Amino acid sequence: MSETRQKRAGGRRPGVSGTREAILAAAQHSFAEQGYTATTIRGVAAAAGVDPALVLQFFGNKDKLFDTALRADPPVRSLTALVHDGDLADLGQRLTRRYLELWEAPGTGARLLAVVRGVSASPSASAMVASFMSDEVMLPLARAIGADRAELRANLTGAHLLGIATARYVLRVEPLASLEREHLVAILAPLVQRYLSGDLD
Repeated sequence: MSETRQKRAGGRRPGVSGTREAILAAAQHSFAEQGYTATTIRGVAAAAGVDPALVLQFFGNKDKLFDTALRADPPVRSLTALVHDGDLADLGQRLTRRYLELWEAPGTGARLLAVVRGVSASPSASAMVASFMSDEVMLPLARAIGADRAELRANLTGAHLLGIATARYVLRVEPLASLEREHLVAILAPLVQRYLSGDLD
């Protein structure tokens, strides 16, 4: 190994301001592709081209790295913005369509897969995913819809859509997995709309 490479191995890569971002990008990719359990600090460091000590310096440990990777510009954040893009009366359709689109887009789909995989990876990962879903999806959606029993409505909506996504995109249950997206939207939207604005009694 050259002297230059030896110096870089123990310190920051060129471009100090981009080091944390490079580590985070490598972590997001690893969690999405390999899952929480198989992802290691050493592996993330190698992918980012830095020493493992730098990963620990920036993020502390694997749990904190996972939590930061989850919360870094999460794709699900765009879902709550839909509340303000139209009427509450057809929010179920817009929300369902957008959620399925996120799962089917290569970049965002991989990150959502990492979230689902994290639930069963370990108790600590599961707790972080639950906190993330509450902070980034359930509570913002509840505040945005502003209806009676808003938090329960948001919980029901999130749980229903997550269950559908798990069966369709993770477990690949047929015929759900092969159903055309707009057909699935048409089936799901009335159910989601009831959770959002219908009678819950």
